[in-house]
Amino acid sequence: MRNSRRFALGASVLALAIVAAACNSGGGGGGGNSSSPSASPKPELTVGVSGAFAENQIVAEMYAQVLENAGYKVSRQLDLGSREISDKALQEGQIDLKPEYLGSELLFLDPNGQGSGDPAAEAQALQPLLSAKGVTLLDYSQANDTNSFVVTQETADKYSLDTMSSLAPVAGQLTLGGPPECPQRPFCILGLKDTYGITFGHFKPLDVGGPLTVAALKNGDIDVGLLFSTSSVIAANKWVVLQDDKQLQQAENIAPVIRTDVLNDEIKNLLNAVSAKLTTDNITALNAKVEIDQEDPADVAKGFLQEQGLI
Repeated sequence: MRNSRRFALGASVLALAIVAAACNSGGGGGGGNSSSPSASPKPELTVGVSGAFAENQIVAEMYAQVLENAGYKVSRQLDLGSREISDKALQEGQIDLKPEYLGSELLFLDPNGQGSGDPAAEAQALQPLLSAKGVTLLDYSQANDTNSFVVTQETADKYSLDTMSSLAPVAGQLTLGGPPECPQRPFCILGLKDTYGITFGHFKPLDVGGPLTVAALKNGDIDVGLLFSTSSVIAANKWVVLQDDKQLQQAENIAPVIRTDVLNDEIKNLLNAVSAKLTTDNITALNAKVEIDQEDPADVAKGFLQEQGLI
């Protein structure tokens, strides 16, 4: 900050000095600062994920690209393998935002809490838990990606499977494949036992609804796979989704979560605009571009954002 000096140079000169000082002061008691304060620079942001699977990466890319289009410098960490890793990274400032799933994040932060099939109720319950950790939940989308337990048509026919309840009597003969954290998840092994009385003969740790689980189900290395309801490979392989007849699974609408310290109105509006365009149908179609057509998640995200007029 520059310090101004005053000189007694006569009444007319003094008057001009007073006018100049008023023009340069910014009206905020700026002392001798003779230049207008510049606008605060836009923060540099890092976007992460809660599992390195196609959908999470596509949506994270959408967040990154709308921010970049608005002039933010954005880096990406799209290989974070689990919510345990990404939540810690978010709270410690290693990443600044990520896409999340309402029900899973709610039960992760409060394992004894009550999930719901109502995303509004879940969002209301989730926000104070996140706020306590310096994180803000933004608008959730209509895209609801629930956990689905899937079998091949051959397995469904062999054991007469169509619901999760029908799985209980034969589960001891079968192998479940899913994310490594499944044994600790209330919607996975713990919830299956408590809600349905299901105990599998074996559990094979694989990935979060990704290619390892898909390949294992195709190859017969597992009998039941935990995939996502928006996964395009289910219909492509004519697999059977076992109906969650006792409603263990919660609403899993996709929403941005962001560190409160970096949030501003512009960022909020940009990310909420993405949420407003996402539906279960269009995210399933986008997943197919990556999972089946082998397109790059960044390219798929960019095409969607351009189609929707977001970039």
